[in-house]
Amino acid sequence: MSHDLLVGLDVGTTSCKAVVARVDGAELARSSAPTPWRKVPTGAELDPGELLEAALGAIREALSAAPGGHVAALGVTSMAETGVLLDASGNPVVPAIAWHDGRGEQEAALLAAELGGERFVERTGLPPSRLCSLAKLRWLRTNDASAARGVRWLNVAEWIVRGLGGDETAELSLAARTGFLEFERRSWWSEAVEWAGFATSLLPEPAPAGTPAGHAAAFDSAVLAVAGHDHLCAAVGAGATLPGDLFDSCGSAEALVRAVSPPVPVEAVQRAVAGGVTVGWHVFGGHNALLGGFLSGLVLQRFLDLLGAGEDGREDLDAAAIAAPHGAGGLTVLDLTSDTASLAGIGPGVSPGLVWRAALEATAAHAAGIKAVIESVAGRTERLVVSGGWAHDPGVRAVKRQMLGSFERPPVAEAGARGAALLAGVAAGIYGGIEDLPTIKPAREVVECD
Repeated sequence: MSHDLLVGLDVGTTSCKAVVARVDGAELARSSAPTPWRKVPTGAELDPGELLEAALGAIREALSAAPGGHVAALGVTSMAETGVLLDASGNPVVPAIAWHDGRGEQEAALLAAELGGERFVERTGLPPSRLCSLAKLRWLRTNDASAARGVRWLNVAEWIVRGLGGDETAELSLAARTGFLEFERRSWWSEAVEWAGFATSLLPEPAPAGTPAGHAAAFDSAVLAVAGHDHLCAAVGAGATLPGDLFDSCGSAEALVRAVSPPVPVEAVQRAVAGGVTVGWHVFGGHNALLGGFLSGLVLQRFLDLLGAGEDGREDLDAAAIAAPHGAGGLTVLDLTSDTASLAGIGPGVSPGLVWRAALEATAAHAAGIKAVIESVAGRTERLVVSGGWAHDPGVRAVKRQMLGSFERPPVAEAGARGAALLAGVAAGIYGGIEDLPTIKPAREVVECD
């Protein structure tokens, strides 16, 4: 057995998670550190230097808990849309704005008006919204004088790789979330970059996930790689890479992901985006990615807070929700995807279990709607794979099973970080490609539909 180690880092909305794995794919140790957001009136932002320190801390702690060995490769995956604007000396010039922050709303409206909404969808596979990096950068260029000194934009995973000593690179699945990339051509859209107020030199040359990006001197000179968008990378870590696989990543944000062979017809791109599903690049095999997401985990946590349910009370609450009838006794969650979800239909006999059931049904129904849109483009799902922090919740699993059908739940602790480690192994030449990655052992748990 090789003593080479693979390290994967997943820089997510809630935490930076690190995993140490063997080359056979087995997870040996893991650690995490909170993502160091600071609250602001519009949402959240962070100091890029503090984020790098949190990431380094998670890596070091995971390695300290792992058996000895040589770190052969280190991969980094991350949330999309959030990024770091650097000056000519490579120093951040402004805080990194959270992908879910409210800034960029007016800029998105201008984007649709000035570049054309349908044209933007066809070029980028995205809706013209405040989520994309393009709108956030236009906001920064307009509202923060320091942004004028910015000459380089790196997505979060790219920033961490650079901080570890790696090359400045732009990974395709993250690039496809920015609004700067003409996704079919896999090249930067100069008109969009200039619209944001920057030169096209702002962005490095795009490259696929798992491309070698230098070495990490502090970690055995390990080969570095940007492993791409966290939800897509988690599909690799969970083994959801077969044709017809639909991956459901249940974290603070939930994302349903399906790989399809390019090209995706323009009409299908328009139909997907109109239904809340974006079209970009996957982290493997030269495939496009259909992705639909929403803040299911954050919504569910709001309901837990409302119900005053701590860890001690969760088991009873889940049991009550599972036992409750479909339809939650007429309770309905309204405006699920807005910042202010609400509960309607509160009548006699309402209970915490019914309220929790209503929240679980609302999120599962929304996921089922996304699944239907994806299948309208890609065809019937052959296998549904569910992973992520919220997939550990019995209530979430039970209601999802009833509303989405049978699914598999792979026995991996951190699918995103594991996927990053495996893609780093591809960069280091340990694996020839996705088709050569180790299978997940033991056999996956299959949860049958009721």
